[in-house]
Amino acid sequence: MSDQLKEELAKELGFHDVVQKEGWGGIRARDAGNMVKRAIEMAERQLAEKNNE
Repeated sequence: MSDQLKEELAKELGFHDVVQKEGWGGIRARDAGNMVKRAIEMAERQLAEKNNE
């Protein structure tokens, strides 16, 4: 996962301030899991759109 995508997801999910203050090691396991889940959802949606073209 690119750093840019991770930053975008952290902002979207509401814990970007923690990343800014403490780094990626400061986020909760639940937040990390939600970030991965969201990235997978985005990838699946892009794949579905590509297949529908």
